[in-house]
Amino acid sequence: MAQSIKVWGKELGFHDIRIADANADMTAVESGLFAWLEKGYHGDMDYMAKHGTKRTRPAELEPGTQRVISVCMNHKPPAAKNSWDVINSGESAFISRYALGRDYHKVVRARLQKLADKIVEEAGTFHYRVFSDSAPVMEVAWAQKSGLGWKGKHTLLLTRQAGSMFFLGEMYVDLPLPTDEEVSSYCGSCTRCIDICPTQAIVAPYEVDARRCISYLTIELKGSIPVELRPLIGNRIYGCDDCQLVCPWNKFAQITTESDFHVRHGLDDVSLIELFGWTQAMFEANLAGSAIRRIGYAQWLRNIAVGLGNAPYTEAIMQALQTRADDESELVREHVQWALQQQHQKRTAILE
Repeated sequence: MAQSIKVWGKELGFHDIRIADANADMTAVESGLFAWLEKGYHGDMDYMAKHGTKRTRPAELEPGTQRVISVCMNHKPPAAKNSWDVINSGESAFISRYALGRDYHKVVRARLQKLADKIVEEAGTFHYRVFSDSAPVMEVAWAQKSGLGWKGKHTLLLTRQAGSMFFLGEMYVDLPLPTDEEVSSYCGSCTRCIDICPTQAIVAPYEVDARRCISYLTIELKGSIPVELRPLIGNRIYGCDDCQLVCPWNKFAQITTESDFHVRHGLDDVSLIELFGWTQAMFEANLAGSAIRRIGYAQWLRNIAVGLGNAPYTEAIMQALQTRADDESELVREHVQWALQQQHQKRTAILE
């Protein structure tokens, strides 16, 4: 049955499927999580502290769980503009490459559900629950326990076959399936991910202070972005891929075969000014089905305003910012004013 599940999973688009014992020793993972929370590194992500040991003890979340099936699905889109070219072009908007297509939560969960249906069809009714970043589940830890890969120093899962450019998903099951062996870490002495982080959010190997992480600041943080961190964000308006882009293992990252993850609306190569000009109706329409839509229109404009403030001075950027100087959102107005100040300073420096 375990072998059949892996075959069916690959037929459904998962590039690897492994199985872990739901009762595996997670003592070190639990203590690490609680220490991380104690330091406040989760920032405003209160949900990280709400569920206690349910994240590491599957049977507390889903009684009767015996195994954790972990899956991964490649997301690197074909024909996307080179990431460094976009990041180094100050007037362009950089969006994390995983978010250029359809919301992966829906895609991965739907595919896991099909896998569960196939198991029922072949083996009869069993108890299960599927996840994709959708419940208190330590995804990377369980993927590591299953032998899917190892935890990199940037805290993402890494594999020798596909780097880290993939989504994870899980299925808790009450089936006593044979389990897979864990794999060794292959990070060695490399610290490229730590060294490249624009905000130095990777405070130690395998430890991220989310409060400094650009992905947290542009996605999870709902309020004002700390002023001291704004210049470090550059033109990254949704997420940040720097730690993955420099990882040697990502030379093996594979182009996705899933059309849902292909680039939509030219978001791989678009100007900050163009996106700043979107009305709310355009935002809702263009990002329908996208993970980006979850942050909401005001937060979207907030992020772009920071990008415009960090961009090289141009009169066009000044004019674009002025159009939202009196925006109805206080959050947007504050970041626009900051961006205008940055642009004024750059113009003054040029004139001098």
